[in-house]
Amino acid sequence: MSPHCSLLLLLSVTWLVSPSSALPFEQRGFWDFALDSLENGGLMSMMRDEEESSGSAEMPPPDVPTCPFGCHCQLRIVQCSDLGLTEVPKNLPPDTKFLDLQNNRITELKEHDFRGLTNLYALSVRNNKISKVHPKTFVPLRHMQKLYFSKNLLTAIPKNLPASLVELRIHENHIKKVAAGTFSGLGNMNCIEMGANPLQNSGFEPGAFRGLKLNYLRISEAKLTGVPKDLPESLSELHLDHNQIQAVELEDLSRYKNLFRLGLGNNHIRNIENGSLSYLSMLRELHLDNNRLTRVPQGLPKMKYLQVVYLHSNNISHVGVDDFCPRGFGMKRTFYNGISLFENPVNYWEVQPATFRCVGDRFAIQFGNYKK
Repeated sequence: MSPHCSLLLLLSVTWLVSPSSALPFEQRGFWDFALDSLENGGLMSMMRDEEESSGSAEMPPPDVPTCPFGCHCQLRIVQCSDLGLTEVPKNLPPDTKFLDLQNNRITELKEHDFRGLTNLYALSVRNNKISKVHPKTFVPLRHMQKLYFSKNLLTAIPKNLPASLVELRIHENHIKKVAAGTFSGLGNMNCIEMGANPLQNSGFEPGAFRGLKLNYLRISEAKLTGVPKDLPESLSELHLDHNQIQAVELEDLSRYKNLFRLGLGNNHIRNIENGSLSYLSMLRELHLDNNRLTRVPQGLPKMKYLQVVYLHSNNISHVGVDDFCPRGFGMKRTFYNGISLFENPVNYWEVQPATFRCVGDRFAIQFGNYKK
């Protein structure tokens, strides 16, 4: 068998299946509220509570509404989506755990809109026309953990968010600035999705993320020209895809030693300074697809836990034998299970088979035809 044929067999074209997606969260139905509760048995517990108390609970007087007109109320879940509402309904059940107000025409959240809802766990006002939030709107919501605020008209992150908040989705608004102290007092926050806002690097004031211990942060589809400074050091996932980042400089990633996944795809990156990736000792997944790189970034062989590298749709014309794997044995703790190099001007038959000696399966390597 000719060398070319054996190499073709080794580098069989196959499509990678990404173990995770960096796409923004999309709430498709009001039951999305209860995903965590369903997984942890919380919703079933709520149902049992309803059944156990149904025999002894007093029926409310007939003149007191138990559910806003047009809404659906059951098991402490109140669904008021897709009703054309222009304001938050009155007389919401005080024991409400999940409140769904998405896909309406609400323009403002007022001071007393959620009065009495001290047990609220999750609130969705996604896909409304909200441009104004009263500073005291969220004061009653002492136990709220999830707030879905995407697809509205906000120009700033609302003030005085509940200290109990764990997850904030504020994707696709008109936010241009994150002021210092915006997230003050939110030590429980774990996840922030704030992509698709017209945010520039200058829009983040020093101290904007002070006090946060986030695991997940997404600032994609914005107007960033570089990796933002002073993001939380605790991050395990950082997604900055679909921006205008042109380079990764030496100190850009020095704070983020706990990163597990880094998304920099769909930017304008031409250069990754040598040594920039050395800080990311725990990284498992690196997205650099759809950029303007002319070579494989240096430092990949020293990343002991790196398993997935997306480099497709760049300008890489040469792949060296030591670009991915270290020399010798015992240096890399895990094998690669995904390397994408398709849509680059590199001739796959010129790549030496030993280049992928630390890849677990030949089907994990993805080449393809380059189209000018």
